[in-house]
Amino acid sequence: MKQKEEKFIFGVVKVGDKGQIVIPKEARKVYDIKPGDALLLLGDKNGMALVKTEIFQSAVDDIMEGLTK
Repeated sequence: MKQKEEKFIFGVVKVGDKGQIVIPKEARKVYDIKPGDALLLLGDKNGMALVKTEIFQSAVDDIMEGLTK
C-alpha cells in the first residue's frame, strides 16, 4: 500500500521458529531486494530498520572521501 510522501505500509509479517521473516513481494520490488542481497539491521529501543548494505557503504564512502579532502 503506497501512502503520500513515498511512505509505505506493506502489511504484517510473522517471525518463524528460526527467527526469520519474509519481506513482502511489494516491498522487495520497491526497494529492489533480490535473493542474496545483504541487509544491515539497525535498531534502537523503539524499533528496527533494514538497509541494503550497498546504500550504507555508499554513505560511508562519501564520509571517507570528505575526510581525505
